Amino acid sequence: MTTDPVPRVIATDSAHAFLATLQEKYGKLMFFQSGGCCDGSSPLCYAQGEFQVSDDDVYLGSLDGTPFFMGHDQFAYWKHTQLIIDVVAGMGGMFSLDNGTGKRFLTRSRLFTDAENLALESIVLTRP
Repeated sequence: MTTDPVPRVIATDSAHAFLATLQEKYGKLMFFQSGGCCDGSSPLCYAQGEFQVSDDDVYLGSLDGTPFFMGHDQFAYWKHTQLIIDVVAGMGGMFSLDNGTGKRFLTRSRLFTDAENLALESIVLTRP
């Protein structure tokens, strides 16, 4: 697990509630933050084991026990940013478990402060 002094990924109350609903239906889940053109800023939610992360993918933390990953190249752009997972009305990504629910996860962000960036530089990201 990561021991970041400030979490790299957090969620709004509505995202926690929606995640709990999906966990009840599908069991253990995982997120992958897509960098593809089709999914934009939508984190994709899968049942654990249904999406194969590579050794290069970066583990950012977990939300309610749900691991959250991002591609290595994408992380290079986002490493100075805290991801804030929210829920909005709409259709989820084609392969994401939120698709068809009338809601979808959305990634918002905020830049880490200089102090937070300095603290995070020394942290080695490890997988759960």
